[in-house]
Amino acid sequence: MEWVEIDGSYGEGGGQILRTAVALSVITGKAVRIKRIRANRPNPGLRPQHLHGILALKELSNARVKGASVGSTELEFIPGKVEAGHVRVPIKTAGSVTLVLQALLPAMAFTGGSFEITGGTDVPWSPPVDYLKGVTLFALERMGLKAEIEVKRRGHYPKGGGLVVGKVEPWEDRKPLVALEWSRIERFSGISHATNLPAHVAERQAKSAEERLREFYNAPVEIEREVSRSLGPGSGIVVWAETDLLRLGGDALGKRGKPAEVVGREAAEELIYALRTGAAADKFLGDQIVPFLAFAGGEVTVAEITNHLITNVWVVERFFGKTFEVEGKVGEPGRLRVVRKAEVGEPKLV
Repeated sequence: MEWVEIDGSYGEGGGQILRTAVALSVITGKAVRIKRIRANRPNPGLRPQHLHGILALKELSNARVKGASVGSTELEFIPGKVEAGHVRVPIKTAGSVTLVLQALLPAMAFTGGSFEITGGTDVPWSPPVDYLKGVTLFALERMGLKAEIEVKRRGHYPKGGGLVVGKVEPWEDRKPLVALEWSRIERFSGISHATNLPAHVAERQAKSAEERLREFYNAPVEIEREVSRSLGPGSGIVVWAETDLLRLGGDALGKRGKPAEVVGREAAEELIYALRTGAAADKFLGDQIVPFLAFAGGEVTVAEITNHLITNVWVVERFFGKTFEVEGKVGEPGRLRVVRKAEVGEPKLV
């Protein structure tokens, strides 16, 4: 059996290594052994939120897994025959739904299938679900991959209770993505939500973001307001600019004592910062598209090279050898170019 060995403490040394490595294991059929998981973090080893993604991929690929428990610093994942089915991931806490999707989407691209995930849709330290839906999926569609995400119910920290469903069509036609410098903003869009909170919270977040964007740009701004009920209160906003190339995004979460106007402005300013670099992708999209770009080919400029991006590139190259060239320093704008596309036989479907 062919094993790929991964040092789990490399680079940013967090959950990103696990998600990408296990997804690539499913795609390639190669077993993966990850050692020294989060070795440099204050609480080393697997955390509960990492297990959900691993177990989702275990279900998708009928894998044999060793070391999938909280606190474990070594994981062995041996994929079996991949089933294009329906994957259910019931996270009982506010664990991030989108981090599970970061593991699941690259693998499901090669199998197709549907998913249903409960947990946190809008929680700290992870992309909000509307970002994935509005920005990430748009870029994936440019590469020929069609996926849908539907938010049935929001989930915030600490109670969770969100519900997200969706499906991925098998990625038949892989189109290279070349996106170098945007020249035109078509429009600004977004979603401002308030859950178990007064409607004016969503309204004020949206208005504040709209006003800030209009100070700098004269493209149309349309931010949807959403008011809903769930297990606990929470609010947030995601805004994106649709350019002649891709969409760039900015987001912010509400919290007790933080005025809604500050939340809206924060999201708008994150987006304005990314747009000012002239790059086609913001820093979050930059690291999220790495595993997909490896198979599609192409070249993308990013508003900021992050440690996540560098780490993701490194994991891909542990499986396929030299794949990318990264221009630019961490913390600065840069460019990601595929120098040799990752080739893979389709996973063995049952």
